[in-house]
Amino acid sequence: MEIQNAYKQKMAAQLKEWGAQIDLMEAKIANVSADVEVKRANELYELREKLDSASKKMSEYEKTTGEAWDEIKVTADVIWDDIKAGLAAAHLKFK
Repeated sequence: MEIQNAYKQKMAAQLKEWGAQIDLMEAKIANVSADVEVKRANELYELREKLDSASKKMSEYEKTTGEAWDEIKVTADVIWDDIKAGLAAAHLKFK
């Protein structure tokens, strides 16, 4: 149970950090041309949707234990990797 709690806390903290990173990138959009602004805004919107989806999944994870936790953890790891890759790609574009 301790490992599950630590994992849940780690995920919650990471989601919060990623949300702040997306907020920062959204603020940077104001400094680019209109065409680029629309494209970047769409990319960030998609990232925000993934982040919101992950947050909803976190709420579901709070209620799970045992074997169900093991199955959900696999799904969480996939979602995690997707968001992490999306943020890395967005960071490259915003440099």
